[in-house]
Amino acid sequence: MNRTEKNVLEHARPVVVEMGYKLIEVEYVKEGKDYFLRLYLDKKGGITLEDCAQVSEVLSEKLDEWEIIQGGYFLDVSSPGAERPIEDDEDLEMTLEQGIYVKTYQQIDGEKEWTGILKAYDPTSVTIEYKVKTRKKTVTIDRSKIATIRKAVIL
Repeated sequence: MNRTEKNVLEHARPVVVEMGYKLIEVEYVKEGKDYFLRLYLDKKGGITLEDCAQVSEVLSEKLDEWEIIQGGYFLDVSSPGAERPIEDDEDLEMTLEQGIYVKTYQQIDGEKEWTGILKAYDPTSVTIEYKVKTRKKTVTIDRSKIATIRKAVIL
């Protein structure tokens, strides 16, 4: 993360949190001759276009006040994507009763991958409800055994 991204993150995070969102990532990049400042947000239930527009409007004014970025740039506020990685307990909380994908380092009950609904979590484990053919099953996975964990779109 470069210095501009760190400064934006430091200033923008409290504003975004106060508005009811989680600031996932900040990118400040040059593409061609233009600079882009991208902020990725999330909240329980997901981000809408209206959410992005609201945060963009507020942050646009704040960024001008803070004078963090010299010169012109395009501000882009968006969702980090439907299947983004889960990084902390706040992400798990936002994902409760929603789709999740988990891959473990070793097999557990003959499986290494699950896609299902996050039913519960605690500091040491996550519990997923998933389907096997037409039956629902539940697995509780020790967090120390998780290689990959991300949100998942379940159809």
